[in-house]
Amino acid sequence: MTEPVFFRPTDAWVGDVIPWQEDGVFHLFYLHEVRRTPKPGTPWNLITTTDLVRFDDRGVALAAGDDDASDFNAYTGSIVRDADGVHHLFYTGQNPRRLGDDGLPLQLVMHATSVDGMATWQRHPEHTFGASIRYETADWRDPFVFRDEEAGLWRMLIAARHVGGPERRRGVIAQCVSHDLASWQPVEPFWDPRRYITHECPEVFQWGDWWYLVYSEFSESFTTRYRMARSLHGPWRVPEHDSLDGRAYYAAKSAERDGRRFFFGWIASRDGARDDGPWLWAGTLSVLEARQNPDGTLAFGFPAELTASFTEMQSIGFDEADEDELPPAAIGGTPIELRAHDGYRAVVSREELPSAFHAAVTFDIAAGTTECGVLLRSSADGDEGYVIRLEPKRHRMVFDRWPRPRTGDGQWEVSGDVPYVIELERPCHLPPGEHTLEVVVDGDLCVAVLDGRVTLSTRLYDRPAGRLGLFVGEGAAVVTGCRIGTRPDAESAPDETGAAALVAASATT
Repeated sequence: MTEPVFFRPTDAWVGDVIPWQEDGVFHLFYLHEVRRTPKPGTPWNLITTTDLVRFDDRGVALAAGDDDASDFNAYTGSIVRDADGVHHLFYTGQNPRRLGDDGLPLQLVMHATSVDGMATWQRHPEHTFGASIRYETADWRDPFVFRDEEAGLWRMLIAARHVGGPERRRGVIAQCVSHDLASWQPVEPFWDPRRYITHECPEVFQWGDWWYLVYSEFSESFTTRYRMARSLHGPWRVPEHDSLDGRAYYAAKSAERDGRRFFFGWIASRDGARDDGPWLWAGTLSVLEARQNPDGTLAFGFPAELTASFTEMQSIGFDEADEDELPPAAIGGTPIELRAHDGYRAVVSREELPSAFHAAVTFDIAAGTTECGVLLRSSADGDEGYVIRLEPKRHRMVFDRWPRPRTGDGQWEVSGDVPYVIELERPCHLPPGEHTLEVVVDGDLCVAVLDGRVTLSTRLYDRPAGRLGLFVGEGAAVVTGCRIGTRPDAESAPDETGAAALVAASATT
């Protein structure tokens, strides 16, 4: 038996994660989502990890309130520690039976403290407060508290909405300040772009000479975005590529350790555990590492600890997907040349892939190439399977699958006008030359990373098994490296040098 790559509690789901790092340990509080009727209250549960590979499930950290309590649902918030070593937990209290002035369930900021290293929490109902007069009472959530040393006070950012203005552009990050973490005074909004419905799970942090504002929105896209500024007080700039991932990765918040910044979010599940099922709230924990570019923008990829845990190399060989119509591939060894000047060409592995693996494929893409990429859980002829496709002319990476849903019985009724899973598109730079596409798959979870900079997460439900394929369309690409790593048994410790030990697997005949 092997350790799961992505954490999910038994018979439940991971909602918003509230990360706190202390003494090298990541304490990952999260909203524990149970899907049953009648719906129970939402508690904070806790997992801890030191290596981002093994996760210790600690169970309930902050229990949901009673049926009539204001915090029947204990929703997202933040953790801080004061000068005396006391931990403070701020969270959102909500009860669907308690309505605000707007007739919607009231949201409140609530407070708890711990004097025993976060083992137990004491609630402070006397510190509870709701929205200021200028904001809607049903949107007053996700308090993020941090210390502003320059001003000598604590700041709290709150996901809120103005009471007036266009319905879908009232979102604002409200702000309160405090000197004692008990009483809070509203001040001017922290960020007020009048652009989104709301800005969920806001946070700010400083990294070198830059400040970053992170939030999640579901107005234009269902995604986590960031802004950057030279000062805590802005102005906030929009980077060229401002999202962390695509539709499936949401509510990501971060924690720092040893100068590295890690983001903890959840990959959404789909209704009915099927590829065409609607996305659902909550899913499975996934960790990304942010890397700071010279211009201050952020790149996102796998933590080295994760990829290094795939220490067992699996050899792999390829065959032509269609030997009758295409010339034989140069697969006597690496490199593999894929050329299709005005057509399509693919090679497919002889072996099926395991249910959990890390694949790293390096393509040397020729100028003018329309597309290339990898097939996951492919059929032997490469015609069916999941697709991670690089499209240099469109400057994007997309997730696709075949067959697509049918809309009728006719030959042409195959959703051919849907060029990919629309919500799963990532902008990226793809100039001619070498690009490495990494993919981690574990069961129905899939995360792809291009050049250690651009991430795309999704689910793979309908095809539980299949082969690996490599393809090119209208152009040429040389596969200069292809390696597959798997994980050892759970009893074996991950090798810290495992990533380097994964040598390119020859595509032998």
